[in-house]
Amino acid sequence: MINTIRRHYPEYLMEAAGLGIFMVAAAVITAAVVHPSSPISQIDPLLQRSLIGIGMGLTAISLIYSPWGKQSGAHYNPAVTLTFLHLGKVKPKDAFCYVIAQLLGGSLGILIAAKLLGNVLSHPSVDYIVTIPGTQGAIIAFFAELVISFGLMMTVLTVSNTARLARWTGLFAGALVATYIIIEAPLSGMSMNPARTIASAIPANNWTAIWVYLTAPILGMFLASEIYVRIKEQQAVCCAKLHHQNHKRCIFRCGFKAQKLSDQLPDI
Repeated sequence: MINTIRRHYPEYLMEAAGLGIFMVAAAVITAAVVHPSSPISQIDPLLQRSLIGIGMGLTAISLIYSPWGKQSGAHYNPAVTLTFLHLGKVKPKDAFCYVIAQLLGGSLGILIAAKLLGNVLSHPSVDYIVTIPGTQGAIIAFFAELVISFGLMMTVLTVSNTARLARWTGLFAGALVATYIIIEAPLSGMSMNPARTIASAIPANNWTAIWVYLTAPILGMFLASEIYVRIKEQQAVCCAKLHHQNHKRCIFRCGFKAQKLSDQLPDI
C-alpha cells in the first residue's frame, strides 16, 4: 500500500481537489441563487434550478477537462470509482485511496465554502447544500437516485468506449449533471455521489435518509455496468478515465494503451 501511495499520490490529491472545488462551486452558486439576500431568490423554482444546473454542469465539464481531471480520470465520486473497480479497471488499493481522497476532498471543500460564505451557507435556504429527499419521501428519492446514477454510468461507459465520441465524454457527463439538477433535484436533491452528500451532512448535522445516498448511486452505477458488459462484453470497457485523449499518465488497467485508441483522437 505504501508503495502504491508513493507512486500514485498525485492522482489521489487531484481527486480530492476536484471534488473540493466542485463543492465550493456548488455552495457559491446555490447561495447566489436561493439565499434570501440574492436578487434572484424570488424567481420561479424551475428557473432557479436551471441556473444552478447550468453552473454545476459547466463546473463538472471544466473539472473533467482540466489537467488534473485528465490525469486522475475525473471520478470525483466513490460510486464511479467502485464501479470501475467492479469492472476490473481500477486496482483495489487505488480504489480505496480514491474513495478516501474523495471523502476528504468533499469535506474540505464544504469547510472552505463555509469560511468564504459564513452565515450564508448555514442559512436554512442553503443549509450547507445538503441532499435530502423531497416531499414524496425517501423511497421515491431512492429510485430517483438509482435511475439518474444508472443513466450517468451507462452514458459514460457508452460514450467513453466509442472511439468517435470518447473525447466528448465530459460534455455528456456535464450535460447530464445540469439536466438532473433541473429535473430530478425536487425528488432527492440530486446527489449521485456518497462523498458529496456526506460532505454536506457533517456540518449541517442532517443525516436524513442517508441510506438513500450511500446505496442508490452505487447500485445504479453497478447495474449500468452489468448491463453494459452483458451487451458489449467485459473487454469493451477500455479505461476508468472519463477523458483519455491526452498525454497524462494513466494509473489504471488501461485498454487504450493496448488498443492505441487514444492516438487516433486529438487532445482537447
